[in-house]
Amino acid sequence: MELKFGQVLYATDEPIEDVFFPLTGFISVLVEVSGGRSVEMGLIGSEGMLGATLALGKRNAPMLSIVQGAGKALRMDARVFRERLQASLPLRNVIHSYLYILILQLSLTGACNCSHEVPQRLARWLLMTQDRAHASQFYLTHQYLARMLGVRRSAVTIAAGAFQRAGLISYSRGQINVLSRSGLKQASCQCYAAAFKFHKKNLKTEADG
Repeated sequence: MELKFGQVLYATDEPIEDVFFPLTGFISVLVEVSGGRSVEMGLIGSEGMLGATLALGKRNAPMLSIVQGAGKALRMDARVFRERLQASLPLRNVIHSYLYILILQLSLTGACNCSHEVPQRLARWLLMTQDRAHASQFYLTHQYLARMLGVRRSAVTIAAGAFQRAGLISYSRGQINVLSRSGLKQASCQCYAAAFKFHKKNLKTEADG
């Protein structure tokens, strides 16, 4: 199926009817807070899936899920997915391992949002987005970036402007080009490196097993 930018795949606490495996698109999972605001807690790209919480026996979506990067995905009926989980121990093990990685991502994001400044968080978020877009260019407006980070649009404009003047990114009409990945890593907090290291280690453990 085609994933369209801004498409809502799950609403918070609504029944999960399908699970999604992104191929080229990617999905944001967000926590909704007071005042109609939402804060991004995680990103799902081709490394994972949306709907893995069904493996925990929970049939409702824990968070709001919105397509952040248009592209393609595979879709499976939730009932069929649950049947496959029951029938396959290796599949359950893989999904449980992925859930563990998601828990780490959610924990790091929560700590990052409380502890680090907007420029650091924006750099981390751009790196995570690039990882899942598999490209150095992607489309995102300042308004959408502000929603993802849970801050005012002006804060994103200031941080993105500083990155552009430093030659880390170029930005025009919602089109972001990453010009210096190494520069963004330096501007980011340690949360990105921690998540990347853990993810890589966990994937190696799964492969060895």
